[in-house]
This record gives sequence, structure tokens and C-alpha cells, in this order.
Amino acid sequence: MPRGERGKRNATNTMIESKNREVNLMANQKHLDLLLSGKTLWEKWRRAYPDVQAVEPDLHGADLHGVDLHGVDLHGADLTEANLQGADLREADLQGADLRNADLRSANLNDANLLQAHLRWTDLRGATLCRTNLRKADLSKADLRGADLDGALLDKANFAGANLSRRDLSLTELSKRLEAKERRAGSVAVPGDHAA
Repeated sequence: MPRGERGKRNATNTMIESKNREVNLMANQKHLDLLLSGKTLWEKWRRAYPDVQAVEPDLHGADLHGVDLHGVDLHGADLTEANLQGADLREADLQGADLRNADLRSANLNDANLLQAHLRWTDLRGATLCRTNLRKADLSKADLRGADLDGALLDKANFAGANLSRRDLSLTELSKRLEAKERRAGSVAVPGDHAA
């Protein structure tokens, strides 16, 4: 293998150890190319290679800003640190996907399935999450300023340390649960309208 090719390959396949788990520093180019080739080829590949489900599609750090991913099956995908700013993720299956530190500013996630998704430190400013399934999702430390959560399903979602300032949560499941807890326990603090 030529020296330059070896260097490229080593850079692409660079790995680090993180809590006894290897984590790629860059997206798998084959996975990224398949996704960008369109929904039909992506879905066909996911069905043809179910063993990939065990290792999860690797899209770590991928630049997918503004990409149309409407209805795409991304369940279990590694999208850590991915740029999904302004992406169309309506009705996408992101169940169990790892979106930690991802940029989802102004992304359209209406009717998406984010059940048990990992969204810690995710930037969701201005994103639309109407009727999105966020049950059991980890949104700790996420930035949700300006996000639209109208009708979102939030049962057992973790919002610890999330920035929800200036959010109108009146129509969400979360507000109903907070109100019920408030009636039972006396009072529950709802994130205030302080600027971040």
C-alpha cells in the first residue's frame, strides 16, 4: 500500500479508547456514502446486512446539514458530533441513536421516533419536534432554546441540566406530568424564562 494511502487509511480508521469502548473519530465513509446516495439504497443496505445493526451505522461527525433524511431508518446509528443543522428528519427512525454533541439547530424532527435516543449536549435550538417520540430519551445538558415541542411524547425523558429557557411547554406531555407532580408533591420547579 502506498505511503500516502496508508496515512489516509490510518486517519480514517483512527480509534480512541473511551470507557473500555472503541469510538471512531470519523464517520465510516461507506456508511456515509450509502446514506447520501438516497433513502432507497440506504434502506436496502440496512435490510441486506442486518449484522450491521449490531455494530450500528457509523456516522460519527458526519456533515449532513440540510440533507433530506425524511423517513430514513437511522435506529441505533452513531451520529455523535454530526452536523444535522437544518436537516429534514421528519418521520425518521432514530430509536436508540447516539446523537450526543450533535448539531440539530433548526432541524425538522416532526413525528420522528427518538425513543431512548442519546441526546446529551445536543444543540436543538430552533428545532421542530412536534409529535416527536422522545420517551426515555436522554436530553440532559441539551440546548432546547427556541425548539418547538408541541405534542411531543416526553414520558421518562431526562432533561437534567437541559436549557429550556423561554420554552412554552404547555402543550407537551412534560407539562402535564409536571403539573400532576406539583399537585401531589406541593411544587415542582419548571425551568424559568432566564436568558442563557
